[in-house]
Parts: sequence; C-alpha cells; structure tokens
Amino acid sequence: MIPFPIGETSPVEHPGPLPEAADVVVVGAGVAGVCSALFLARQGLRVVLVEKGRLAGEQSSRNWGWIRQQGRDPDELPIMVEARRLWQELAQQSGEDFGLVEGGVTYLAESAKDMADFEAWLPHARANDVDSHLMSPEEVRRMIPEMAKGYHGALRTPSDMRAEPWLAVPALARLAAREGVTVVETCAARALEISAGRVAGVVTEQGTVRADQVLVTGGAWSSLFLRAHGVALPQLSVRATAAATERLPQVHEGGAAEDGVAFRRRQDGGYTLAAGGYHDLFIGPDAFRNLIRYLPVLGEHPFKTRYHVAAPKGYPDAWGTPRRWAADEVSPFERIRVLNPAPSRALARKFTARFAALFPEFGEIRLRALWAGMIDMMPDVVPVLGPAEAVPGLWIGTGLSGHGFGIGPGVGRVLADMIAGNAAGHEVARFRLSRFTDGTRIRPGPAL
Repeated sequence: MIPFPIGETSPVEHPGPLPEAADVVVVGAGVAGVCSALFLARQGLRVVLVEKGRLAGEQSSRNWGWIRQQGRDPDELPIMVEARRLWQELAQQSGEDFGLVEGGVTYLAESAKDMADFEAWLPHARANDVDSHLMSPEEVRRMIPEMAKGYHGALRTPSDMRAEPWLAVPALARLAAREGVTVVETCAARALEISAGRVAGVVTEQGTVRADQVLVTGGAWSSLFLRAHGVALPQLSVRATAAATERLPQVHEGGAAEDGVAFRRRQDGGYTLAAGGYHDLFIGPDAFRNLIRYLPVLGEHPFKTRYHVAAPKGYPDAWGTPRRWAADEVSPFERIRVLNPAPSRALARKFTARFAALFPEFGEIRLRALWAGMIDMMPDVVPVLGPAEAVPGLWIGTGLSGHGFGIGPGVGRVLADMIAGNAAGHEVARFRLSRFTDGTRIRPGPAL
C-alpha cells in the first residue's frame, strides 16, 4: 500500500497538547515549516509548530521528490547546494529511511534552443561548484538506451538526488520533536495576537500561544492568513497532477524530464510521472488582484497553464472563501483541513501515454496512484523569505513555486538564523517581501 497522499484519514502522530507560550510559533507543517522549527530549536529556542490538518498533508507529500540543484534560479542555487548537504546530514541524524538516492537529474533537449538554454545556465552551476554538464545525443542514448526517442542532447547534474516525500517530511518532524519542538496537528492557527503593534502570539482553535515571533509557512494558505492582518502577498496557487506507476524495470536511477513527461525512479520499484511545467489555475479574487504581476511568467510559457473559472468551494482563492473572520469562530483553515484537489485525469492520460511511447518495451503502463497538489507560486518564481515589515515579529517563508521539497532544509536553516538574529549565510535580498512594493522590476530569473 502506498502511504500517500497524506490526508485527513491519515493517523494523527502529534496531537499536542498545545503549550501556553513559546519563543517562536511556526504556522504550517510542510517541509519548510518542519525544517524551520527544527533549526530554530537547535538555536535553543522554544518552538511550537501548528498544522491545521496533517503534517505534510498538502504539497509537501505530493511533489515529485526531486532534490534538484539543476536549473535553479541563481539566487536560490547557493541555498539549494546547502540543502542537498543538509538532506544527507538530516537523514543520518534521523536514523530513518527517507528513500534518499543520488541518482542525478537530467533535462532532455528537444531542440537546439533547449541546448542553448542549458548552456546559458551552466555558468551559474560552475560558480557554485555544482557538477552540471551538457551531454551529446550519443551520451544520452548510452545513458538510457531503452528510450525510443532521440534527443539533441541533455543537461545533467549527477549529484542531484531523490527522496520519498511522504517518508522524509514526517521523519524530519519526528526528529524535530525529539529535539524539543512541540508539534501539534489538527490545530489551525486562526489569527495573530497583536499587542502594541507587534506580534504577541497566535490564536489557534485549541487556544492562544504567547510568542514574540511567528513564522508563516502555510503554503497555498499563506496569502489568505496574511491578508487578514493587512499583509499583501501576491501569491497564487496552481494545481499540479502526478502519478505513480506499478513496478517496472529500472531504466534510469534518477529523475529526467522532456517537454511531455517528467519521470523519476521510486523506492517501490515504479516511477513517479508528471507533466513538467503544466499547471491548472483556478481563477479567484487573488488571481484578478495580482494578474498584472504574473504577466511576465505567464508570457514565457503561455500554453502550460490551463485556466478554470472558479476554485472548488473552500479553497484559499475560491470566490466564497471568507477574507475576514473573528478569532473565536471557525476559520477557513478548519473548513478544509487538507487541501486535496482532484487530479486532472486528462493530463495524466497524456503524460502516461508519453512515458509509454518513450519506453514501448514496458507495454501498458498501469498506475498505482494518481493525485494532485496545490503549489504556492510567486510572480518571479522564487519565494518570500524574511520579515513582514508592517508587523514586527511576523516572518514569512512561502511561495516556493514548486521547488520547495528539495530546498526545504536550506530554507529552514536560513529562516531559523534570520529569526534568531544571526546572519542568513547567503544573500537573501532577492527574497524580501518588499520587492513587490518598492519599485523593483519583477521578472523571473534565468532558471530552467
């Protein structure tokens, strides 16, 4: 039985109780929240991590499981290089099986333009001592001889890794709990407690936790929570569909992607499949409010986003979802404990057929599971990491734009040091919230 997606029927491993006070409250127990809480505890701080539903129940257990340096935005890449090292250290410290494998990541080139784009990104890899390199058509054929299609070449990073998200993130939470973090599932944060203009705690459905610092790592729900406190975050959420095949022969140990399908070997002997870069956007108030900010990224890939008139009831950007609520009433976060979007079966048929055409010797591709998750996006496809200047004591770690699983430990370490008053260890000015209001020209970086 595949233990995913983690959802409302999954067992509650961390029931609490909720303490009355802490140094930091982290809202949202995905990979970024869990890692932030862990590294905050290692700073000697009392940390409470609250999750409205199940730990890693949303995108943190529904992603592809790639731990990828390759193709990263240049400003993200140093944090990602650190994250790769941290994954290895944390797996050892945890003592649990993350399904961590150094199988590499390969981008297959369908055109000469693809190869030119890959070559243009390589200086960023060299600047960070990442082992990315170009491959010739013949080298690609030798690497995966079973593929029925030829390519112009590829970009490959042998040191990139993969892991099983539904194993890794819960294991990281258990490690955090052993190191002193109080983790409380099924405990929605309803509102911030504000005193004298700054954070004084968090009001949850189980009571109030006093704290001078609060970190919001709520993924697709972050914008809704923050806007209720006057903090405008131009975040949208898009649906991404993925699938797991039955057991198949191993043709490639790592992850690979071309225009029609992305695939990576799984610990259970199958493959995780997806359509690289294709998403569904449900149009709601935030989509209208932030449309102009997203025009650059939408213009670069106009045919990889499908639009739907409205989100299902209760979703963060659904038309009927309340934007204001009292702290003593049921909030939108309790009405949907785990955001569990229906997958796009039409898209799944396409990428499964593409995978079958690439490997005809497999015969009919049978799926063990099909699922979807909501990815929190930002207009420039990099996250917001840092303080919400308008509310002293409030910190934000969200908008990881589909890159969050792999970089999660690095983001957690950076945020923990910033909150503790230490140096971030990397240049993080690009990730400030104020870039959306200080006149900075917002454009996606040279990522792949």
